[in-house]
Amino acid sequence: SAILGGKSWGWFTAWFNIVGLTAATAAIDYGCAQFITPLAGLPSDRRTVSTVYAAILLSHGLINHYGIRLVARLNDCSVAVHIAGVLLIVGAILIFAPKQPVSFFFATATQSEHSYGWAFILGLLQAQWTMTGFDASAHASEETVDPRRRVPWGMVMSVAVSAVVGYLLLFALTLALRDIPSALHATDSQGNHVPAVVEILEHSLGSRAGSLATALAATAMWFCGLSTITSNSRAVYAFARDAGMPLSSLWRRVSPKHGTPAPAIWFSVVTAFAALVSSGAYSVVTSISTIALYFSYTIPIWLKVRARGSSRWRPFAGWNLGRHSRWINVAAIVWTVFISAILVMPPNELSGETILGISALLASWYALGERKRYRGPAVRAF
Repeated sequence: SAILGGKSWGWFTAWFNIVGLTAATAAIDYGCAQFITPLAGLPSDRRTVSTVYAAILLSHGLINHYGIRLVARLNDCSVAVHIAGVLLIVGAILIFAPKQPVSFFFATATQSEHSYGWAFILGLLQAQWTMTGFDASAHASEETVDPRRRVPWGMVMSVAVSAVVGYLLLFALTLALRDIPSALHATDSQGNHVPAVVEILEHSLGSRAGSLATALAATAMWFCGLSTITSNSRAVYAFARDAGMPLSSLWRRVSPKHGTPAPAIWFSVVTAFAALVSSGAYSVVTSISTIALYFSYTIPIWLKVRARGSSRWRPFAGWNLGRHSRWINVAAIVWTVFISAILVMPPNELSGETILGISALLASWYALGERKRYRGPAVRAF
């Protein structure tokens, strides 16, 4: 963004990315806590789930701080866990669980007072939140061999694999769904809400196999949260290195012993914990993460479209979309505007108010001080 549009665009892009990654970390790890809590036989009340959530964040912070090589190995393991875990769950449901007929998957039904079309559009939101965070490859580019090729391929493959594997999982869970109201309103023995997926797995596979499937899902979520902390801390570190953060001299420090941006890691952990525990609104946090991240993705795309043919534009080497670049860029911008509007529609008005407040705060902060203080990144030729 700074290369194509100047320091102001770079500043806003960085902050939206950090806000989005912070909210994404909170949503992923809190979701993991919601799975682990009933699995461990604990009551799913807010205090207990928040305690488990804090423990998960702490584990991610410690591993990122002290084990940079371990993080790399765990990220490799994460791919296997996600793919193998989904295949095991899907296989178990298709082979052993009582199921709806395949025609049920293609049937249309809604218990809402609104039209099916509106229900379909709202259904896109789950997939849209899942399709975020693929910029993690870019945040780790300085630690990547041949980043001009491997980073974009990593981004493309993460989206493609997530789409295929995620669709298979949703297909199996839909067939295993016997009673929609029971799944949506599932509770533990003390009346606390239990995630619908946990209820579907245990109801369809039985207590023991269902618990194993839930453990696989929770493990995959734990790995996902670990990589998100890594990505967020690298974004904070990089922005602090460009003096874009408050107390930048602190957040850009690197542990001389472990070679990790330790202050940035713990900044990511603490802000993620505060983001969800203070708001208490899981749906708001997931919506904010999606909107903020897609803002940070779309700004450089829009700047690229605007700069094409100008003195700022330079064709990228290595990996590019060729003659399809322009229409794909325009389609991406249109889609982001559309889905961002959907994300703040009722009953998610609070998400819209929150992201509007964050945007206004950033704009005021930049206009009143950062515009003169912030010098922008040290842009090099590319």
